[in-house]
Amino acid sequence: MAIRLGMEAKLYFKTGGQAGAGSWTLLANVRDVTLSLEAGEADVTTRANNGWRATVATLKEATVEWEMVWDTGDAGFTAIKNAFLTNAVIGLQVLDDATPSGEGLQADFMITNFSRNEALEEAITVSVSAKVTYSASAPTWLD
Repeated sequence: MAIRLGMEAKLYFKTGGQAGAGSWTLLANVRDVTLSLEAGEADVTTRANNGWRATVATLKEATVEWEMVWDTGDAGFTAIKNAFLTNAVIGLQVLDDATPSGEGLQADFMITNFSRNEALEEAITVSVSAKVTYSASAPTWLD
């Protein structure tokens, strides 16, 4: 069994989405990252289920949340901020290790939350949320 520590995981971005020009760039200015994967549900209960409700998974959805230090000189910070302000698609890879050996989600996202936090005794940070968006490039699981 191979365990991974959170500090070994990587978050990559690509301006313009998965099909955008250029290569994937490490988003190093991140703290805790959460990848939430969920599926909708459809009730398929019939009388043959002997009183048990039956459910099947339907559409999947993904949300990525993380925190960054407010650093206007950091190219990754600027790319995320600009994607939020202009409603631009941005490609993200949320991996448990560095590419190409990492496993995780690759998809085009929209930044849906970009909240600045100004704690009195801490560096200014920003809380970011991203959700999978409409794209010609479907989300994929890399492994």
